Amino acid sequence: MNEYPVNWDDIAREVKEQAGWRCVRCGHPHESPKDRIPCDEKCDLSKHVEVSALKVACDSTPMLNVNTFRNPTTKLWRNQRQRVLTVHHMDGDKANVAWWNLVALCQVCHLQIQGKVVLEQGYYLEHSNWFKPYVAGYYAQKYLGERLMRSEVESRLDELLKLELAAGLGES
Repeated sequence: MNEYPVNWDDIAREVKEQAGWRCVRCGHPHESPKDRIPCDEKCDLSKHVEVSALKVACDSTPMLNVNTFRNPTTKLWRNQRQRVLTVHHMDGDKANVAWWNLVALCQVCHLQIQGKVVLEQGYYLEHSNWFKPYVAGYYAQKYLGERLMRSEVESRLDELLKLELAAGLGES
């Protein structure tokens, strides 16, 4: 049990393609072990761990700014962690290939999310935007017994996200 399906390589490639070969959390493009890619305008630098180093550098050197991470010739960019795209199983079950369970994350975000996000725990604060559709898909299945397509979840996002709060308050 809990093994990857036989066609895992195809499934993982499709998840990455649907994400545009970018991490859905930080927006960084997929890097191969040989090819490093600087951040671009789609990257959310607030999700990059290295930004704390950049902020310190910017505070002490006014000529630096966040575009330093978008310039591959700078030392700070070269010190940035490599971001190879992976597929994370939100519920930890490698056999569960429901769309809401498979998230394209760079290896840096994957390790951060894997260690912090547990779908079964109650969430009473607002979710991050990237996370909302996945957790709403999970709630649809958990609370309503519905296996919805992503487009259906996105059209009912607010309703589905309220299910966890209602369950925590004992509402039906």
